[in-house]
Amino acid sequence: MNSLYYLGLDVHKKTISYCLKLVDGSIVAEGTVSTQRKSLEAWLRQLPTPWCGAMEATLFTGWIYDFLLPHSRSLLVAHPAMLKAISASKKKNDKIDARKVADLLRCNLLPTCYMAPPELRELRRLLRYRSLMVRQAVRMKNKTAGLLMEVGAEYNKEKLPQPGYFRDLLETVEDVPDSVKDLLRISRGAAELFDEAQRRLVAGLLRNPLLKQRVARLRSIGGVGEILALTWAVEVGEPSRFPTVGRALSYCGLTGAQISSAGKDQRAPISKQRNKHIQTILIEAAKVAPLWNPQLKQVHERERSRGNANRATLAVARKLVAYLLAVDRSGQEFQPRAIAEKETGCLEEQVAMPAQ
Repeated sequence: MNSLYYLGLDVHKKTISYCLKLVDGSIVAEGTVSTQRKSLEAWLRQLPTPWCGAMEATLFTGWIYDFLLPHSRSLLVAHPAMLKAISASKKKNDKIDARKVADLLRCNLLPTCYMAPPELRELRRLLRYRSLMVRQAVRMKNKTAGLLMEVGAEYNKEKLPQPGYFRDLLETVEDVPDSVKDLLRISRGAAELFDEAQRRLVAGLLRNPLLKQRVARLRSIGGVGEILALTWAVEVGEPSRFPTVGRALSYCGLTGAQISSAGKDQRAPISKQRNKHIQTILIEAAKVAPLWNPQLKQVHERERSRGNANRATLAVARKLVAYLLAVDRSGQEFQPRAIAEKETGCLEEQVAMPAQ
């Protein structure tokens, strides 16, 4: 019977440092291999089998994970922040990092993180690229307004995004150098290009068969638009990985860190360890969702009456996460049930959650 080998990988852009160990911690092989596919194929043929591996989550982890997974018994991805806390030491280099990953793997102490399926990672890449297009379009629009302010031109801020108004402005504006007009046309053209690109990306994602029905169910929640539904679907991936709403809130960056010592509990500000992409969309959606959802409006008004607008927005965002998770896990459209309390006369909105 062959022994199981434990492979620790320290992944970089051009090279991978590896360390192969047995269950007792003895080193079988270690070294460095190029990240080129041909080099990895030759290296895999030399590895003894069976082996299980682990690597830290980085920018380059995705394709390497997909390449190595079919050759392994199991392949895990470690959470970078938690791995740093566990394996911090005074001396650090690629060889030592690979050894520590192998040790954590064989001792079953590796802090793993969720690795989305390849098709979902592809959709996530498209949606995040759409966010880049939106940011670039906003930059170009702000630059257009900035150029007009630099030369003291008068313009209507609300009408400036309108194509017709912009053309008329260039023809009628006075005391503006021709070079500035050329820059205005370039900025306007770039903004329109980025806007069209992001619209095409969104339209393609909405037509995707993996997302179409799921997004439609999520949009049954009042106040949830197509961007929030798409972001939730591709960033969360499989909703079953969140056993409770609290776990989902933590992942979305809507809870603060808890500091407990000597019997005293203290809540720190919102943690930086979160999925920043979904956090941004949730906060922006929470600012307008109360206009379209009566239940969210009640939540906002209740928190706003206590005197803090930011906390009111945060409360709405947390409620949105609870609704999104419930719909996503149940596979049914959002159907709130109004439960009338005879004595108090208040209404409570609920949505059925699947059995644990």
